[in-house]
Amino acid sequence: MSKFTKEMVDDYAEKLLIGLTPDENKMVLDEFDVIDEQINVINDIPGIENVEPMTHTLDDFEYELREDEVEESVSIEDLLSNCKDVSGREVEVPKVVG
Repeated sequence: MSKFTKEMVDDYAEKLLIGLTPDENKMVLDEFDVIDEQINVINDIPGIENVEPMTHTLDDFEYELREDEVEESVSIEDLLSNCKDVSGREVEVPKVVG
Protein backbone atom coordinates (compact mmCIF):
# COMPACT_ATOMS: atom_id res chain seq x y z
CA MET A 1 0.00 0.00 0.00
CA SER A 2 1.23 3.49 -0.74
CA LYS A 3 1.96 5.98 2.02
CA PHE A 4 -0.75 8.39 3.09
CA THR A 5 -0.26 11.87 1.73
CA LYS A 6 -1.41 15.29 2.87
CA GLU A 7 -3.81 15.40 -0.07
CA MET A 8 -5.33 12.03 0.88
CA VAL A 9 -5.90 13.15 4.47
CA ASP A 10 -7.44 16.44 3.29
CA ASP A 11 -9.72 14.54 0.89
CA TYR A 12 -10.89 12.12 3.63
CA ALA A 13 -11.41 15.02 6.05
CA GLU A 14 -13.53 16.82 3.47
CA LYS A 15 -15.62 13.71 2.85
CA LEU A 16 -16.17 13.36 6.59
CA LEU A 17 -17.14 17.04 6.77
CA ILE A 18 -14.36 17.86 9.23
CA GLY A 19 -11.88 20.57 8.54
CA LEU A 20 -8.25 19.99 9.44
CA THR A 21 -5.69 22.67 10.09
CA PRO A 22 -2.19 22.08 8.70
CA ASP A 23 -1.04 21.09 12.22
CA GLU A 24 -3.90 18.58 12.56
CA ASN A 25 -3.12 17.18 9.11
CA LYS A 26 0.52 16.66 10.12
CA MET A 27 -0.59 14.98 13.37
CA VAL A 28 -2.82 12.57 11.43
CA LEU A 29 -0.01 11.76 8.98
CA ASP A 30 2.39 11.13 11.89
CA GLU A 31 -0.13 8.79 13.52
CA PHE A 32 -0.61 6.91 10.24
CA ASP A 33 3.17 6.48 10.01
CA VAL A 34 3.24 4.91 13.48
CA ILE A 35 0.32 2.61 12.61
CA ASP A 36 2.00 1.66 9.31
CA GLU A 37 5.23 0.78 11.13
CA GLN A 38 3.33 -1.42 13.60
CA ILE A 39 1.54 -3.23 10.77
CA ASN A 40 4.89 -3.84 9.07
CA VAL A 41 6.25 -5.38 12.28
CA ILE A 42 3.26 -7.75 12.39
CA ASN A 43 3.65 -8.59 8.68
CA ASP A 44 7.31 -9.51 9.28
CA ILE A 45 6.38 -12.33 11.68
CA PRO A 46 7.36 -15.61 9.99
CA GLY A 47 4.33 -17.66 8.89
CA ILE A 48 1.81 -14.95 9.78
CA GLU A 49 -0.01 -15.51 6.48
CA ASN A 50 -0.83 -19.08 7.61
CA VAL A 51 -2.59 -17.99 10.81
CA GLU A 52 -6.37 -18.28 10.69
CA PRO A 53 -8.18 -15.09 11.77
CA MET A 54 -9.86 -15.30 15.17
CA THR A 55 -13.56 -14.73 15.65
CA HIS A 56 -13.27 -14.55 19.44
CA THR A 57 -10.42 -14.09 21.89
CA LEU A 58 -11.26 -17.34 23.65
CA ASP A 59 -11.18 -20.44 21.43
CA ASP A 60 -13.35 -22.46 23.81
CA PHE A 61 -15.93 -19.73 24.32
CA GLU A 62 -19.34 -21.22 25.11
CA TYR A 63 -22.51 -19.59 26.25
CA GLU A 64 -25.88 -20.78 27.43
CA LEU A 65 -29.05 -18.80 26.89
CA ARG A 66 -31.63 -18.79 29.65
CA GLU A 67 -35.14 -19.98 28.98
CA ASP A 68 -37.78 -17.36 28.24
CA GLU A 69 -40.25 -17.44 31.09
CA VAL A 70 -43.42 -15.38 31.38
CA GLU A 71 -43.50 -13.45 34.64
CA GLU A 72 -46.09 -11.26 36.29
CA SER A 73 -45.57 -7.57 35.69
CA VAL A 74 -46.96 -4.40 37.21
CA SER A 75 -50.27 -3.28 35.72
CA ILE A 76 -50.30 -0.17 33.54
CA GLU A 77 -52.79 1.48 35.89
CA ASP A 78 -50.40 1.06 38.83
CA LEU A 79 -47.52 2.46 36.79
CA LEU A 80 -49.51 5.45 35.59
CA SER A 81 -50.71 6.20 39.14
CA ASN A 82 -47.17 7.46 39.86
CA CYS A 83 -47.27 9.98 36.99
CA LYS A 84 -48.35 13.59 37.39
CA ASP A 85 -49.91 14.16 33.93
CA VAL A 86 -51.56 11.25 32.12
CA SER A 87 -53.58 11.21 28.92
CA GLY A 88 -55.21 7.82 28.41
CA ARG A 89 -52.37 5.32 28.65
CA GLU A 90 -49.67 7.88 27.86
CA VAL A 91 -47.57 10.11 30.08
CA GLU A 92 -47.62 13.81 29.25
CA VAL A 93 -44.21 15.51 29.49
CA PRO A 94 -43.20 19.14 29.12
CA LYS A 95 -42.23 20.29 25.63
CA VAL A 96 -38.44 20.65 25.46
CA VAL A 97 -37.81 21.30 21.74
CA GLY A 98 -38.64 24.48 19.81
